[in-house]
Amino acid sequence: MNASQSRIIVESSGAQASPIIVAIGANLPGADGQPALATCNAAATALETLPGLRLCAISRWYETAPIPPGGPPYINGAARLEGDADPAELLRWLQAIEQRFGRVRSTQNAPRTLDLDIIAMGDLVRDAPDPILPHPRCHLRAFVLRPLAEMAPDWIHPRLHKTAASLLADLPEQGIHPV
Repeated sequence: MNASQSRIIVESSGAQASPIIVAIGANLPGADGQPALATCNAAATALETLPGLRLCAISRWYETAPIPPGGPPYINGAARLEGDADPAELLRWLQAIEQRFGRVRSTQNAPRTLDLDIIAMGDLVRDAPDPILPHPRCHLRAFVLRPLAEMAPDWIHPRLHKTAASLLADLPEQGIHPV
């Protein structure tokens, strides 16, 4: 399988679990000097180790223009997990993975070695504390919606009640291309 194809890791069986959607992105080489694509692939593999969660699918990877403009292009994709996790605990786990890959938090939207964002946890709507769910800007970002629409075509935004494909169709061109 090449990097441009989606990969299904585990097919669900039994009761339908609520999907957890995690966006994966990077636009700087990792702490080990590997390119952003290698970091994103390694981060996706690291998601398989999260306790109580099962990695079910990973989208293909996309090269995307940074928002706001400036800095190198990003590699972006998305992962679908199933299982049970507390939102704050999941956020801590994802931030620990980011740190392992050399993530330094400086300013908002700064270039980064790895960015893992919780986009949604089933139909959970949560305004505080962090993480806010669904992610408050996911509906504005093609780099989230395109991989999400590919990987989880039936996903419905819990606040806006629209599919990722419908939300994506509402956006202007944002410079996103399969790797």
